[in-house]
Amino acid sequence: MVYVMLADGFEEIEALTVVDVLRRADIDVSTVSISDSKTVTGSHNISVISDILLADADLNSAEMVVLPGGMPGTTNLYNNKELEKSIAYRVENNKWIAAICAAPIILGKRGYLKGLEAVCFPGFEEELIEATIKNDKVVTANNFITSKGPGTALDFALAIVSVLKDENTAKKIRSDMQAG
Repeated sequence: MVYVMLADGFEEIEALTVVDVLRRADIDVSTVSISDSKTVTGSHNISVISDILLADADLNSAEMVVLPGGMPGTTNLYNNKELEKSIAYRVENNKWIAAICAAPIILGKRGYLKGLEAVCFPGFEEELIEATIKNDKVVTANNFITSKGPGTALDFALAIVSVLKDENTAKKIRSDMQAG
């Protein structure tokens, strides 16, 4: 199971592109609201009904946890104590975490990207403490996938497919979607 975390103010295209692409790849994925309501409103005022609440998600055993960016969504994810505990557990146990746009700061501010290559939305680089900042659309380093922003959401989602399934599945989906 892959969990895509949703907090009020999330970047809609980053979250929903991941869900769409993973479902095309037959990867089990659920959206998870970190609030007490399944309805979560994105940064562009689009409301989404999440699949489950955080209390019903087993983040520690998930194949991957995905952190969409957006503001104040990223801040809301960063400040959630339950999510913070699960991220720490996942890092300690070398489990996959993917973060896009501003969300890599959730990892970077806690030092989890130290010594690794990473990317984020321009302007947040200083928050990726001691990471090697790249200029790529998507970077995979150890058990982390990071990406730049809304315009790289499809590449980000396909990178997730590449690691959870395989490169051929990602290439087929890219072709089927007419994405080059």
